Amino acid sequence: MSEDPKPRRRQARGERRISQLLQAAADVFCANGYTATSTNAIAREAKVSPGTLYQYFPNKEAIAIELGGRLIHEMRERHGQVFTPENAALPLPELIDAVLDPMIEFNCLNPAFLALMHGSDVPGRIAEEHDELHASLLSQVRELIGARAVPPLPADRLDRVADMAFAVFKGGLALVVAAPEGPAREAAVEELKRVMYRYLAPVVGEAVPAGALTTPPTTR
Repeated sequence: MSEDPKPRRRQARGERRISQLLQAAADVFCANGYTATSTNAIAREAKVSPGTLYQYFPNKEAIAIELGGRLIHEMRERHGQVFTPENAALPLPELIDAVLDPMIEFNCLNPAFLALMHGSDVPGRIAEEHDELHASLLSQVRELIGARAVPPLPADRLDRVADMAFAVFKGGLALVVAAPEGPAREAAVEELKRVMYRYLAPVVGEAVPAGALTTPPTTR
């Protein structure tokens, strides 16, 4: 007996509808913030009735949790691809390009990530997952700087350098995402990379010293 294709077709339609609703939610969250957004506004943006929205999500929090979870998953995949032994061995300018470019691209394509993750009123589950992601990223930044630093940095100084480098990147990233697409954004990216280079070069040098990466940064 052949399988009935109707359930698969219904499942595909449902997944398309969910994607449509999540994209609409991302647009509205970016425009209005999480608190000021309503399910009716999301439904209007998605061009569906509120009743259709409630077939898939019981409330705004459920939409935010699903959207945030998907974005965090994608971001984890991105940083797993940039903190590699191959990138860690690059000269500093190329290393900065290799690490920053994918992160900047992700955030520019998904401005809802910053809108959701940096809000003080987002659901606790999203905040917890973001905190875990933040800690993982910071740990890998610390390992990378520690592996390249010559002479080796004491633990307390390494913590400060990693914290500062990460804070500078996050602050610069917000300016990059806010800049209009085109020359203004490209100029903001170059300025951010210039700041990162000037801060890190005295600590890690322009190239990897011989033997500095015998234990490469951990990839997760």
